Amino acid sequence: MIDTHCHIDLYSKPENILFECEKSGITVIAMTNLPSHFQMGLPHVLPFKRIRLALGMHPLHAKLHQKEFPLFLKNLSKTSYIGEVGLDFSREGFSTKDLQLTSFAKILTCLSREKKILSLHSRRAEKEVLEHLQSSKIRAAIFHWYSGPLALIDKIAGAGYYFSINPAMIQSENGQKIISRIPVDKILPETDGPFTEVSGRPSKPSDVALVYHFLSKIWEKNLVEVDKIISANFQRLISHLK
Repeated sequence: MIDTHCHIDLYSKPENILFECEKSGITVIAMTNLPSHFQMGLPHVLPFKRIRLALGMHPLHAKLHQKEFPLFLKNLSKTSYIGEVGLDFSREGFSTKDLQLTSFAKILTCLSREKKILSLHSRRAEKEVLEHLQSSKIRAAIFHWYSGPLALIDKIAGAGYYFSINPAMIQSENGQKIISRIPVDKILPETDGPFTEVSGRPSKPSDVALVYHFLSKIWEKNLVEVDKIISANFQRLISHLK
């Protein structure tokens, strides 16, 4: 199985999650919220073959971005994955909108000639994120936990970008509508653990199995077929790294 968006460093015992993933054979793209977090976590993640640590600059930490940007540049060559990055124009993030826009533009300028895969935060800023990606000619990106307009899904998928869906989405009516609109060849699984919950506890990468079972139901395919589709989608995405 594959978990394309999980914050392993934010669990109370990250080392336990790392060992569980390795033992279970789960491939995880582990997000970070700031370059300093990436730099701190990388030595701990390197021994694990199935964990890929992403270099992040979360939009809700925009006030720290200018200070952290030299570390972003310093660590850019150490990973093929960038995340969590993006924009957040919700009530929580709106006060730093201008800072976010400046920072996101700088990040994308750095990445425009790089072979990287981005995992994107786009809450209440889905249209703006798409426009920035296209203007910067970003080829490989995943819209994580998409919650925007249904009609925009077609434009995002048409631009070649992917969507990652999690246990919280499959449990909500709006989330299910969104998932049903996404083309099958543009879907990837995620947990966004520990920010989502399963049975009253923080979700773990192994809980991505819930997404596979949900897709099996709505696609009317068995789990082996679902796994083949997801694996093909992921292989197509990472082919951009070659």
